[in-house]
Amino acid sequence: MSSEIIRCGVVGVGRMGRHHARIYAQMPEAELVGVVDADAERREDITGEWGGTPLETVAQLIDLGVQAVTIATPTVHHREAAEQLIDAGIACLIEKPLAATAADATAIADAAASKGVPLQVGHVVRYDPVMQAIRALGDFKPRHLELHRISPMTFRSVDVGVVLDMMIHDLDLLTMLIGAEPEDIQASAVAVLSDAEDVCNARLTYSPDSAGDRCVANVTASRLALKTERKLRIICEDLYVSADFVSRTGTVVRQSANASQLDDIRARLRAGEDLSSVNYLDLVSFEDLVVEDAEPLRLQAEDFLNSVRTGQRPEIDAEAGRAAVRTAERILEAAGIPANV
Repeated sequence: MSSEIIRCGVVGVGRMGRHHARIYAQMPEAELVGVVDADAERREDITGEWGGTPLETVAQLIDLGVQAVTIATPTVHHREAAEQLIDAGIACLIEKPLAATAADATAIADAAASKGVPLQVGHVVRYDPVMQAIRALGDFKPRHLELHRISPMTFRSVDVGVVLDMMIHDLDLLTMLIGAEPEDIQASAVAVLSDAEDVCNARLTYSPDSAGDRCVANVTASRLALKTERKLRIICEDLYVSADFVSRTGTVVRQSANASQLDDIRARLRAGEDLSSVNYLDLVSFEDLVVEDAEPLRLQAEDFLNSVRTGQRPEIDAEAGRAAVRTAERILEAAGIPANV
């Protein structure tokens, strides 16, 4: 399949699925052959704009000879669609979260493994240019992280609470940055407008690494905010990163670049000098995070189709998706919220 055009489809063309359909239609290495949606007008609108056949069922999409499919239905329907496609040997890109429960996530992952079918989970923030820029800084060991993901209520994705809807992105980022799931979780959550939680804060503590250093992350998600914010702060022994995913900007402070200033200020503090008139910001050298212009969904689709074409493991595989759902369930349990609300 190294050069052949991959026949693609989308199941569910609502808020996110319509973008997946657009991207497949725009990629020279892909052909959008069909979309499935329960809403006849919606599926016909998408195919009228981007091509392909409007379909009512996953079985009809399979009959078209599709090779790779994005599942962008409400989360509670992920398993049903995925098992049909995987059983037919069709590669799946499943929008986040992988499933509404860890049990369903495991069932999907096991089905894909048993059939040898490529499966990628749509934790698209890994492909965000801001996150790509952070990863380009090189290897670092976080000691403390602050993650904020808040926005006004849109009344979308209300089949799940804010943990599985929004916080799940940051749970995946934490697994990627730290390389482990948390040892301990403390959390609180409140349901205001929906039956599930609309606001949640969690403190995640990770096991000490080989050097005995422990990492702590504070994660906040809300869909009842007055404005949209997507922020990440990473504190390491020798590095500080502050990033804003909305403005696509960031600031980096390296200890090595400020070593002489820090040594001087420590010496003056030890000597008992009054430094109340010193401007802290004058002591620190900042650098801007270099953020490229790219569409995360396009980068994600390219990675997915590359895994279909080559058989290589995708960036976010079934185990990564399952780990995020497991952590989400533990947060809900810590907050006293039933995981299956």
